[in-house]
This record gives sequence, C-alpha cells and structure tokens, in this order.
Amino acid sequence: MADQASNAAPNKTKKSNGNGGDLGFEADLFKAADKLRGNMEPSDYKHVALGLIFLKHISDSFEAKRAQLLADYPDGAEDPDEYSAENVFWVPKEARWSHLQANAKQPSIGKMIDEAMITIEKRNETLKGVLPKDYARPALNAVMLGELIDLISSIALGQEKGEARDVLGRTYEYFLGQFAGSEGKRGGEFYTPRSVVRVMVEMIEPYKGRVYDPCCGSGGMFVQSEKFALEHEGRIGDIAIYGQESNYTTWRLCKMNLAVRGIDADIKWNSEGSFHKDELRDLKADFVLANPPFNISDWGGDRLREDVRWKYGIPPIGNANFAWVQHIVHHLSPSGVAGVVLANGSMSSTQNSEGEIRRGLIEGVDGAPGVVDCMVALPGQLFYSTQIPVCLWFLARDRSNGLVRSDKLRDRRDEILFIDARKLGYMVDRTRKEFSAADIARIARAYHAWRGESDAGDYRDEPGFCRSANLEEIKTHDYVLTPGRYVGAADVEDDTLPFDERFGALLATLEDQFAESDVLTATIRSKLSGVSANG
Repeated sequence: MADQASNAAPNKTKKSNGNGGDLGFEADLFKAADKLRGNMEPSDYKHVALGLIFLKHISDSFEAKRAQLLADYPDGAEDPDEYSAENVFWVPKEARWSHLQANAKQPSIGKMIDEAMITIEKRNETLKGVLPKDYARPALNAVMLGELIDLISSIALGQEKGEARDVLGRTYEYFLGQFAGSEGKRGGEFYTPRSVVRVMVEMIEPYKGRVYDPCCGSGGMFVQSEKFALEHEGRIGDIAIYGQESNYTTWRLCKMNLAVRGIDADIKWNSEGSFHKDELRDLKADFVLANPPFNISDWGGDRLREDVRWKYGIPPIGNANFAWVQHIVHHLSPSGVAGVVLANGSMSSTQNSEGEIRRGLIEGVDGAPGVVDCMVALPGQLFYSTQIPVCLWFLARDRSNGLVRSDKLRDRRDEILFIDARKLGYMVDRTRKEFSAADIARIARAYHAWRGESDAGDYRDEPGFCRSANLEEIKTHDYVLTPGRYVGAADVEDDTLPFDERFGALLATLEDQFAESDVLTATIRSKLSGVSANG
C-alpha cells in the first residue's frame, strides 16, 4: 500500500491515480511508512503518521513565511498577526520541524512531539483539541518515530512554497485513502473514495458559494470542491465550507486535512450528530455533498417525529436514509443543488413509508417541490467499506431553470435523468475499482447536456447508459428510481472482461433484482391483506 532506507527520498516512479494525477511519490512514501509501523494496527498508526505530516506542513509554511518577512519586513517576523493574515499557523521554535528532525534519534522524541503539539494548540485557537498528543506512550517505539520523521522530511524538498503545500496536501489525502483501505469497513466510515467524490463535484460544479456536508468524515468532499474551483479559474475562498461530524476522532482528521490544504472552514463537532443537534440550523447552502452512513437503524428517529425537516414524510425509525435526504433538502438554498451517496435500497424500498417519501421527492408534496434531478447507478467495489454497489442522488430545489436539449425543448421538472455507470471503472487491485478521468467526464457531460448547458452539447439518450424519463413513466414503475429500469439492461456476460469486473457487474444486477423482489413482495402482501380483510 519500495523498499528503501528510511531517510532516503522515495523514487519517482509514476503511477496513475485514474484522475490524471501522478501518485508515484505518495505511493512509494506510503509503502515506506507502512513498513515502519511493524505490528501496529493501521487504525492506530494512521494518527501517528498523519499527525507528523500535518506538523511538517504547518512548520514548512511557517518557515517560508518567516523567511519572507525577515527579507521584506524584519519587524513583522515575530508578529503572529502577520502569519494568520495568510492562513499560516504560528509555530514556536521548539515545535518546528527542524528542531524535531535534529532530535529524531533521541529516546525522548515522543515526548518532544507531544510537547510540540500541545504548544501549537495553545498558540492557535482553531487547532484546539485537534492534534494527536500521545506519541510518548510506551507502545510507540522511539526508533520507529525517528525513522518516520526522517522519511517525512523528504516530502516537498526543493519545492516552492505553493508547490510544497500541494505536495503535502496530496500526501495527506493519499495516506487517508490508503489507511481507509487498510482498515476495511471501519475505514469507509471516514473516507469516501476520491473518484466517487470527483463524480459528484463535476456534476454539481461548486464554483462559488456555500458548500455543506452534514456528515463530513475526513473532509474529502471539501478538498475536491476547492480543487474544482481552482481548476476552473477560481480561488481558495470562492467557496465557504460548512460541515458537521459526530465522531470526534474523524473530526480531528478533517480539521487537519483542511488545514494542510489551506482551506478555512467552519466544521462543527458534537456527539449527538446532525439530526439531534443541528449545529448549522440556519444554514442554507448552495451546494451539499454528502456520503451518509448507509441504512442506519439506531438514529433516534422516534424522538424526532414532528421535526420541521420532514416535508416529504416522516422517515422510518428503522432506517435513516430518507432522514438524511430530507435534512439535506432542508439545508439547500432556493437554487441549491446536492449530490448524495445512498444505498441502492433507497431507489426502490417501499417499507415503512419510504415509497411514499420517494414519491414526494419526485413529484412534490404540499407545496414542497419535486427535487430529484438525476440518479446514477454505481458499480460495485468502489468503496472500502462495502462491496455492495451504491447510487448517487442529485437533488435540485429549483428545477425550472434549464431545459432538456434533445429533439425538442422540455421542462426539466417533468423528467429525471437516469445514468447507469455500472460498467464503467477499472480494477486498481483485486478488490477495488475506481473511475478513470474519462469515466467521470462521460457521466458529467451527459448530465450537463441534459440540463441544457450550452457548452455541453446536445443531449441524446444512450441505450444502456443514460435516458431521460418523464414522471408518467416513472409512476408506472411505482416511483422506483433504479436506472437499469429506464436505460435498458447492460450486457454483463462479456467474456472479454476480467473476472473481477464481470463479478462486480453480476453483483450489481443481483442487487437490483433483490430490490425489485422486495417491491413485488410488498405489493403481493398488500394485495393479500386486502383479500383477507374482505374475506
């Protein structure tokens, strides 16, 4: 997840990340760092390594700014306000990376790192309670810590300030992903695969405005949103970041991840979570990106039966999927759009009022407009936490602006776009798949063309991949939103495909069939109960 001396710079072998990037440096660095952890669990070692990468980042940024001030304005070199004005953290002398590196071979290095973290938190209010401070514990080998410091010292050597920040940010993000893979299901709780986030960002295009994630994990949605703005001639600061996270450890990872990227954000933490203690109650976001935990049954819905957020129906106590959807819609501005990852069952379940809520989200109810804009079926094996395929919901509060450009102009409020992306992606290893840059562009292009955006070209239905279906047709399918029902079933019996890809496609089809079976079973039970009542 290469062998080399711990104090040597990793080699420059290039590896594609599927999104047009070069991950040779980060991949080799992670392999070397992973080798150093020995028998330590990835879930524990994650905080050791990421904390040190963060420490190097803020120290490098501080030293670069200090050198600039000494050259241009010597009196300001010891003024903390000069640093905070450029979003640079103040790093006291005893906490600077150069000091720790010089003492990396000392038996007391763990204690020195803890003291550095404590000192930095005292001098920077926004980092209070964020940094890991248990490097001196007996279970951590001092020799390993010293070797890890030497290894991390190779990051961004010889780079200019801006380039160094980008390299450190990429390294932090890559390490997050690799640790998520090492932790399996638990890792998926704090990390959404980058290519999935990229699809969502390219679809809703958060150029400028307020971006919100009510279950933000380690902040990957925000990082990709900032990247999108920068790639499209925007700048950091064009978007305002808001988030909430109920897991304190994950909240700390998010705060560090954003700080490494130089992203200023309002990220709230409380153990009760977004449903029961909505820290951003009055926020109306222009964009929402979210990957809520799937099918949560113990979300405390029995205590929220009369909540103002449930415009489309009271969510079932035993499943939080439609509570998340309605929470997100509640926080959208009048022209806001959202991308949400949900379990496939959300597209077809009729149990415990879910079918009625889905119908309301499609058609509108009691003055609340229909908000479902586009559905995307994803292949299996994209996520660290589950092999079961999931889907993307794209929601828009105002669907009246923009017309479908095809054989004739039509009001988008009467149609929903369905995209079946189950055959896209490539295997990065024996268990996991990613979307390529071309895959992401294909999905996003279809959506933007359907929305009638002038630079996206004309929209055309593409059998097996995408189709625009009207509400009357969706009604005949009992408001089931599974894309395969509308675009036409893709041929998954392709012997030219590797076994892993054929198996993933078959698994996706099986999940659709299970979902359809659930719908039919519920219908039959309903009919039988009617016969029994009349008998």
